[in-house]
Amino acid sequence: MLGYMLNRLLILLLAYAYPAYECFKSIEKNKPDVDQLRFWCQYWIIIAAMTVWDPFGDALIGWLPLYSEAKLAICVYLWYPKTTGATYLYGTFVKPYLSKHESEIDRTISQLKTRAGDSASLYFQRILAYSQTRIVEVVQLVMAQSLQRPQPAPV
Repeated sequence: MLGYMLNRLLILLLAYAYPAYECFKSIEKNKPDVDQLRFWCQYWIIIAAMTVWDPFGDALIGWLPLYSEAKLAICVYLWYPKTTGATYLYGTFVKPYLSKHESEIDRTISQLKTRAGDSASLYFQRILAYSQTRIVEVVQLVMAQSLQRPQPAPV
């Protein structure tokens, strides 16, 4: 358990915190280096894909010895200056795949946005109608109770 916790801490530090800080430094330079920014964008795209894959990978092959350590090593490989693995993986796998399927992905995202917007609108209308009904009921209840109270006798 301690090994797992230590590994998770190292992944958080070496796969997220350190690269985020390096990305911050690249962005905040007086004159940002476009190649450096491109590298960090490629890194974060791969990390996002790994994060999405992570629950499935843990379930399918998480039982393999040194699986967690391999994830840590891959994360360091991605940003390590002598390997710049993010550039290699992005150019070899990610870019060709996304370029090939870009129109399908864009169409699917557009459809999902439309469906999400339609669903949100529908639920908002339902919530609004329900709220209006309940507010009217509460006002009617308060009015009915105030009419039922005996009026104080004039003095």
